[in-house]
Amino acid sequence: MTAHSNALPKSKAKAAKAPLKVVSDETSTASSTAVDLSKIAPELSGMLRILTCGSVDDGKSTLIGRLLWDATDLYDDQRETIERGKKVDGGNPDFSLLMDGLVAEREQGITIDIAWRYFDTATRRFVVIDSPGHEQYTRNMASGASHADVAILLIDARHGIKKQTRRHAAILDLVGVKRVILVANKMDLVDWSESAFRKIEADFETFSWRFGFWEVTSIPAAAVSGDNVARRSETMPWYTGPTLLEHLEALPSRVTEPTGPFRFPVQTVLRDSRNDFRGLAGTVSGGSVRVGETVVDALSKRSAKVLRIATMSGDLEQASQGQAVAIQLDTDIDVARGAVLSKADARPVTARVLEARLVWLSETPYDPRGSYLLRTATDLTPVSNLKIRALLDLETLETHPADACSTNDIALADIALGRPAAIDTFGDAPETGSFMLVDAITGASIAGGVVSVAKAEAAAADENTFLLTRSMLARGLNSDLRDKAQSEAEFRRRANEVALILRAAGVNVAIESADDYSI
Repeated sequence: MTAHSNALPKSKAKAAKAPLKVVSDETSTASSTAVDLSKIAPELSGMLRILTCGSVDDGKSTLIGRLLWDATDLYDDQRETIERGKKVDGGNPDFSLLMDGLVAEREQGITIDIAWRYFDTATRRFVVIDSPGHEQYTRNMASGASHADVAILLIDARHGIKKQTRRHAAILDLVGVKRVILVANKMDLVDWSESAFRKIEADFETFSWRFGFWEVTSIPAAAVSGDNVARRSETMPWYTGPTLLEHLEALPSRVTEPTGPFRFPVQTVLRDSRNDFRGLAGTVSGGSVRVGETVVDALSKRSAKVLRIATMSGDLEQASQGQAVAIQLDTDIDVARGAVLSKADARPVTARVLEARLVWLSETPYDPRGSYLLRTATDLTPVSNLKIRALLDLETLETHPADACSTNDIALADIALGRPAAIDTFGDAPETGSFMLVDAITGASIAGGVVSVAKAEAAAADENTFLLTRSMLARGLNSDLRDKAQSEAEFRRRANEVALILRAAGVNVAIESADDYSI
């Protein structure tokens, strides 16, 4: 994914510092954890992530380009470049060039990759995720949607709802985007007709009632001329609602809405032997935790109290959803990358079988004999079996039994895991209830999905599944691990690595139940 250069207002340019990072000294799990920018600079809090989506040629890049042009303090050289460039309808500059940064995009006049642009208004900071509309690049749209607080779903007022519009709406629902702004663009090409707008509004309401959207706001607009983008349209007096910018400024962001149970997927372990510090680093994906509260590792079921919550800018008494921190416990329980900390009264499921909804992203169709891995927030788990049960009909939103799927299909699937993993249902905890399927050999993204049901009981292993037992590992690879207190996490880590290697080699593998992992 390519991140395009950011057009920051000159008055804010110095405030947008690069995210701070803390790096582990454990070579086995070396990685970095970025501190949320809004937590470092208070003036940037309340940041809103906006996805633009819809069918190809509906005007997504032009709309956001016009918003940047009218509502932000672009640099003079950027304005001069756009003004000297080609002109479009009515002699207006081609505002899409502010978003379409790839050479191929400018040549073809379409968005291919996701473009990330930042801009500030007087009240808040925005991050725009401009996604492609062409079916070929649906995987890019799905990737961008997973980061969004709100989606702007564009529709060409001349053509109404298209199949790709329906697909994008279904993906928004799949990844948990709850607020949608339906923009009927190119109203100038339908003579600013209220009836044309109301028909699109009614059609979408009829189509989307089964989705879990909290709020759908419809706005008629003309991106090229700027009507109802950052300024109110004088040609559509029948519309009395907010402009696009006014509505965006009034929306809450995810950071300001901590929801669900406390979840802390461990990214890495930080050590400072001089100060006797061992911290579990990661980002709080749901709820909050305070110093003194008891937390539990979902897999080992071991608990400890929070002794300290550390950040690069000082210690905290409480860490909430969206904050990147290092948590020090009063007892060094053996947890490592992939573990999920929770509170004792609201734990994730130690899951072996998942029922899921997913969008197939790969150009290679589903293969029941394929080798897949399940990537959750910080964990990677071998998949012992993946079965497609049904496909979603984008016209009727009904599901029909199926045993195969291909690019851009939205499917219901059963997933059997080779070992237990700490997983929630998506409705309870979105961050730990979503996943990616990756190819075990190439590491390529295969599908993205959400968990509908998580079951602790293991699926019955068939005769083609190789069972990796504790005794087998203890006699061989793990024979050097003697001290139970210090070795349990390493025992599990090695077992998982062996399973990943076997799965990449095409061997269906299951690891003996975690309850049997004692040294």
